[in-house]
Amino acid sequence: MKTKKVLTYKAGAIALALALCAGGASAAQIYWTDWTGSDLDPGTGFKGTGTITTPTSTITVTYTNPQGIGFYQPSGGIYYYSNGTDGPTGTSPYTSSAVDNRPSTSDIIALQYAGPQTLTFSQAIANPVFAYVSLNGNGYGFDQDFDILSFGDPSDGNACGYWGCGTSYKQVVTVNGKTEYQLLGTGEPHGTLQFKGTFDTVNWRSLSNEYWNGFTVGVQGTAVEFCEANPTAPGCAPSTVPEPASLALLGLGLAGLAAGRRRKT
Repeated sequence: MKTKKVLTYKAGAIALALALCAGGASAAQIYWTDWTGSDLDPGTGFKGTGTITTPTSTITVTYTNPQGIGFYQPSGGIYYYSNGTDGPTGTSPYTSSAVDNRPSTSDIIALQYAGPQTLTFSQAIANPVFAYVSLNGNGYGFDQDFDILSFGDPSDGNACGYWGCGTSYKQVVTVNGKTEYQLLGTGEPHGTLQFKGTFDTVNWRSLSNEYWNGFTVGVQGTAVEFCEANPTAPGCAPSTVPEPASLALLGLGLAGLAAGRRRKT
């Protein structure tokens, strides 16, 4: 039985497996956020920062929550991403055919209050992975579409999460005229989801007050790294610089126009 979670409500509370090959994704190493420091918000809200280090880039991640949070664990403490085994065929709630490794440290941001919050990246990233812990009694409504990659329940072929078993599912709704992609579940959801596209900000809201449910975020690479490997993927703009062959054809076309103009005159 859970001893550190309060199951009553109070009134008023992203990695990634990049599709490096067209036609499907394969399990890849995820570089998870190293959350550091302490609360940078002098008021009742919360602001925390961390870094994601890929083989070629260092990305600063900033998380803001004007309602405040339950607690911030940037080092040490309980490792809530436990249970199961890693790898594409493992049984961890946080690994799958797309994610090879769960978060390697105990870093986590634990939420408590309903309301909006934001993750901002210092440069655009592609298809980040969001790991969540104990989404019991709450749900998240994101402004970005996502795929649920894995969750801690025998029905998904995985071990249960730290606080128990639970399923996860997505629900798409309209809120104030805008599409919202909701992460919901049954029991004690622990797992990962993957956002789609290239962007530098993710906004979402906790749907209920609940102490506590937590998260961290990771990536396989930046948007630049992804688009270099997948130039025709959605969100990756094609090059506007003409290839040599295109320049030659353009020159021939201009010459033809000039010749036609001389014949007319």
